[in-house]
Amino acid sequence: MITCITAGSGALSCEVSDRNTQRCRRTTWVSDMPFKRYLQNEFSWSKGVSQALKVHRCEFPVPQLYRNRKLFKVVSSCKRDGSTKHFDFSVIGSGIAGLRYALDVAKYGTVAVITKAESHECNTNYAQGGVSAVLCPSDSVENHMKDTIVAGAYLCDEETVRVVCTEGPDRVKELIAMGASFDHGEDGNLHLAREGGHSHHRVVHAADMTGKEIERALLKAIVNNPNIFVFEHHFAIDLLTCQDGSDITCFGVDTLNTETLKVVRFLSKVTLLASGGAGHIYPKTTNPLVATGDGIAIAHRAQAVISNMEFVQFHPTALADEGLPIMPTEPRENAFLISEAVRGDGGILYNLGMERFMPLYDGRAELAPRDVVARSIDDQLKKRDEKYVLLDISHKPKDEILSHFPNIASMCLQYGLDITRHPIPVVPAAHYMCGGVRAGLQGETNVQGLYVAGEVACTGLHGANRLASNSLLEALVFAQRAVLPSVDQMKSSSLDLTASNLWPRPVVPLSLGNDVRGKILSMTRELRKEMQSIMWNYVGIVRSTKRLETAEQKISEVEAKWEEYITQHGWKPTMVGPEICEMRNLFCCAKIVVSSALSRHESRGLHYTIDFPDLEESERLPTIIMPSSLVNSTWSSRQLHKQPLCQ
Repeated sequence: MITCITAGSGALSCEVSDRNTQRCRRTTWVSDMPFKRYLQNEFSWSKGVSQALKVHRCEFPVPQLYRNRKLFKVVSSCKRDGSTKHFDFSVIGSGIAGLRYALDVAKYGTVAVITKAESHECNTNYAQGGVSAVLCPSDSVENHMKDTIVAGAYLCDEETVRVVCTEGPDRVKELIAMGASFDHGEDGNLHLAREGGHSHHRVVHAADMTGKEIERALLKAIVNNPNIFVFEHHFAIDLLTCQDGSDITCFGVDTLNTETLKVVRFLSKVTLLASGGAGHIYPKTTNPLVATGDGIAIAHRAQAVISNMEFVQFHPTALADEGLPIMPTEPRENAFLISEAVRGDGGILYNLGMERFMPLYDGRAELAPRDVVARSIDDQLKKRDEKYVLLDISHKPKDEILSHFPNIASMCLQYGLDITRHPIPVVPAAHYMCGGVRAGLQGETNVQGLYVAGEVACTGLHGANRLASNSLLEALVFAQRAVLPSVDQMKSSSLDLTASNLWPRPVVPLSLGNDVRGKILSMTRELRKEMQSIMWNYVGIVRSTKRLETAEQKISEVEAKWEEYITQHGWKPTMVGPEICEMRNLFCCAKIVVSSALSRHESRGLHYTIDFPDLEESERLPTIIMPSSLVNSTWSSRQLHKQPLCQ
């Protein structure tokens, strides 16, 4: 049965510069969107991408290192004209998924790692809790699977869950072999924490800075790899795709060097999207500033299938500045996360009347999954007209608190709060996109040559709500699973070195003048805040059909106002600038989230609507956003260039 719904609109690096000052870092350190819902037994995640979307997938033997095979030479590419670069593999994103993948595919060819800011500035670096994996004899893959599926409100793909939970322990051991240092107990074994939704202690961690430690280890591992080049401050504008009948093929990406304001084209036989999430469609998010949904948006414009975007995870416990003894003097660029592990370690939630409330909502109390805890806090705040609740860990021994949560303790102490003596003020904030670019079991998409891993992907693992500490695990597993099909694609690709001429180049609007560009940027920043406010007020933790429809209308009006303003001031559809491109991507992702939410007529996991408050078995289907016609689409939903035919 298929139901179609149409919805509205590091210090060890060295730099090489060319005469155009293009720099790379050598690693010596939706307008109209059609929706489809598929029953699980008719469209599984593992079969759906490969069969229904016509992407061939097969088993690959472990390949040998091709020492004599002719590769694109890139050793001197940073020294010559930097406007076009050729690589075997392009990786968009420098978090755990992108770096882990790059390390493996570099055995077979040259790799460009393209990252929007500094290489460490990614969601991985901000992950506190850890990586969940079955590493204790009393635990089992079946237990981990059950916890994942229950947390995901039974929308998870069982085969994907089994693959990730089974392969996860080996991926964690590989990280340790690379030099990642995780906490150990007094017995010398890994210290395994327990977090909300988990039935067992299975979270490997490095105090409360696990992501930072993993990022450090991965960046160090690529230091001496002669086949990997890291391009920092390169903003991905649009994928380079061409069409052959009904098939779409990706041959790389156009980027904007945000330091030199020059467009740099990366031509490659394989592209991996590992660009993270879209937290900044909301004003309050734990995500870094780079998380503006760029990967999801450029994939959507390239006609990749997107799925389950209504499931936006709000982390229950971000630091509430209003409750700190000393208020920050400047607004935060992103909310400071108070790790899930605090509740896993015995933290208790109270309202401002010091009444413990979680047992009133769920028998698992503070250890309930994130969607349950976030809705419970939201309910308390609305009923009591309060701005935050309190998370108390002060009943635990001081040495234990400071050992397990040094980063959180240090941050709070900067604002006069000693968490060993006083509770922490917390409030929910946008945290993680459970939806994204739909991927098969090997990270493949319906666009040939395009693979995805990490938060940008929707693999079917998380279902309607992600289990704590499953995100880094998923990124590791799918980064590794995408390697062999990527190598096979690279070997069979017929990319011509002259292919760069197929696509017109984006234009940097220097001709507009500083005054005009300043006015455009000022209006863009103003409307960006307005769009984020609409998402927070109408597409938050608790939703309704009327509020979602209002959001859809308001976002459409704001987007139209923005497009009209920049067009009247001389901005052309082929022009690019960092903040303009971000705004384009934010509009694209926000509209997909709203349309996806409107299409789900039930409450499941992270999507809770007062108009359909119950689970409906008939609605236990993934939301599929199919590639759509570009007729009457807005700028945010179209590629800058017309998609050429493959030659």
